[in-house]
Amino acid sequence: MGFPVVGVASTIDNDLYGSDITLGVDTALDIALEAIDRLKVTATSHLRAFLVEVMGHDCGYLALMAGIAGGAESVAIPEVPTDPEVIAQDLLSAYEPGKTNGLVVAEGAANNAIALGQYFKEHHDGQGSDLRVTMLGHVPRGGSPGAFGRLLSSRLGAAAVMTLARGKHGVLMGLIKGEILPTPLSGVVAKQRPLDSKMMDLAHVLAS
Repeated sequence: MGFPVVGVASTIDNDLYGSDITLGVDTALDIALEAIDRLKVTATSHLRAFLVEVMGHDCGYLALMAGIAGGAESVAIPEVPTDPEVIAQDLLSAYEPGKTNGLVVAEGAANNAIALGQYFKEHHDGQGSDLRVTMLGHVPRGGSPGAFGRLLSSRLGAAAVMTLARGKHGVLMGLIKGEILPTPLSGVVAKQRPLDSKMMDLAHVLAS
């Protein structure tokens, strides 16, 4: 770029190679969970299911974590092929024990929120659950960061300045196993941080 550069890990998608968690993720997740909690009140009072879509492009981290923390019956993410009928059955089975609400958290999967909502309407309309689609859009991107995000930004910013002061550049500063460490920008550009498959397994266990 013609001048020394040190990057700071910042994206709500949390798909950046070189950092276990990036700036914005914690705040975006908190805002998404607040919206989910509010929707569950309406879902319970009206005996409805809600299909909530959060941002993330082609990375399902935010949707998956929001689904686990928000108690979703099912989660749809880009990294895992989604069968709309399986998700429909997950929702319908939630009502059998007498539960008064259902929830699916989806992201930019092949079967996104609109597609899943349409499938449910065409194949399962009137079968015990009224499904409504809510797309949070850019809402999780705005908001006051919590303590974790503020501390992380302070640590990353300070480390970036000190790295430049030492004459080192062309790296990204990220949080790796509790430490702020540099990763060459060439590696960050060439790779993408994979989603932890164990978290998807956890989502299935908690929903069952």
